[in-house]
Amino acid sequence: MPAIVMSNAGSNGAKEFEGKITIYVVICGVIAATGGLMFGYDIGISGGVTSMDDFLEEFFPAVFERKHKAKEDNYCKYDNQGLQLFTSSLYLAALVSSFVASKLCTKHGRRLTMQAASVFFLVGVVLNAAARNIAMLIIGRILLGVGVGFANQAVPLFLSEIAPVHIRGALNILFQLDVTIGIFVANIVNYFVSNIHPWGWRLALGLAGVPATMLCLGSMVIAETPTSLIEREQLMEGLAMLKKIRGTDNVNAEYEEILHACEMARQVKQPFRNLMKRSSRPQLVIAIAMQVFQQFTGINAIMFYAPVLFQTIGFKNDASLLSAVITGIVNVLSTVVSVVLVDKLGRRFLLLEACGQMLITQVAIGGVLLVNLKSTNELEHGVAVWVVVLVCLYVSSFAWSWGPLGWLIPSETFPLATRTAGYAFAVSSNMLFTFVIAQAFLSMMCHLRAGIFFFFAAWIVVMGLFVIFLLPETKNVPIDEMSERVWKRHWYWKRFMDEEEQRKKDSV
Repeated sequence: MPAIVMSNAGSNGAKEFEGKITIYVVICGVIAATGGLMFGYDIGISGGVTSMDDFLEEFFPAVFERKHKAKEDNYCKYDNQGLQLFTSSLYLAALVSSFVASKLCTKHGRRLTMQAASVFFLVGVVLNAAARNIAMLIIGRILLGVGVGFANQAVPLFLSEIAPVHIRGALNILFQLDVTIGIFVANIVNYFVSNIHPWGWRLALGLAGVPATMLCLGSMVIAETPTSLIEREQLMEGLAMLKKIRGTDNVNAEYEEILHACEMARQVKQPFRNLMKRSSRPQLVIAIAMQVFQQFTGINAIMFYAPVLFQTIGFKNDASLLSAVITGIVNVLSTVVSVVLVDKLGRRFLLLEACGQMLITQVAIGGVLLVNLKSTNELEHGVAVWVVVLVCLYVSSFAWSWGPLGWLIPSETFPLATRTAGYAFAVSSNMLFTFVIAQAFLSMMCHLRAGIFFFFAAWIVVMGLFVIFLLPETKNVPIDEMSERVWKRHWYWKRFMDEEEQRKKDSV
């Protein structure tokens, strides 16, 4: 039976958007979400490679020497700006490329942007796996970053636009689920190749080409979104595609709404300038804030450097990589929880529950390390196991909340007129602060020591207050009706919408 989604369209009564959960939509979603595999694999592989002796000895001999000094400070043995630049350079490139990807998404569609992402990523993989010097490494990382910027711009938009409203959250979270699967696979690869000398790290970096190839081939067979086709004035193709992905011919109401949104979008000649208007302030602030807060949970610090972190607290190389595999499994399974619950419990509930759980675990980890880990000792085995357990509890709460919802909420809240431009700001903000954390974490760990976990815990308190007071619920709201049903009804954000409408009336 088709699902009927009731949509209160302002004062004009209700609309019905009819649509089945078609196999075709599921296939398109699964293929597009492989862009998350690229991103996740890179996040997971970077930390593992930077803890491998063969890699350090060839490119960062100073870190290699420091790592093997018996009395080297536990918290500072990996503090090296060059080593951090290897990880973080990707995110600067992704930041810049997301704005290019925004234009490409609008003019040539989401599908072509995903194809371009896979090609850039593949070239970067080749350079990294064959690297003979740091320059090749960094150039390869920059090309990987362009691929990540393109994919992170196009994939969540694609998923939000093809999804029926009642499963939009679940389908969009496929992207984050693939990110977690990519991290998990990378941790397994790190575990096995760490004992392949001296070229195991090359194999680890080279296998990043597998998800990129999957996206490249898959993007050649999936559909373009109806919104993108209609936006580019391919009306008949857009209507036909809408019927195909909804599994019914009764799509007139949804088609008319997309058509209206596209007509309004075409009147906006400068979408980036339009984002600066007060009526765009709610979506823009929330999109950027979600990305900033996602990074200041501290998750990428743990995911980038999980093997390094576990070595710091006393695990040997194999044990530290195995611990990272365990956290990777938790990450994947917890993201599945989000897929199941996000359209039932809502976005705000998952975010607030996670804030409480992350706050408790961050404070607990910081407390354990503050008391038990000094400059040159190792944690007792039982204490170290508890740290891994706490890290897993922390990762699980992030994985069903701020991880997937950090991408979902910005992708569903912008009107079409500013959707690709607004999402470009979201992606670039994510990459900017991912760069900041990736570049600073090892140095912060050296200087703040166990206090780094209290630093992130303080940010989690701020995040919880933000959700309580400023983040509206978007569950089951059609993507092109956010303005009427969300922003104009929110206690704080409605003032921006009312002022814009009054300004339009005054100008007539």
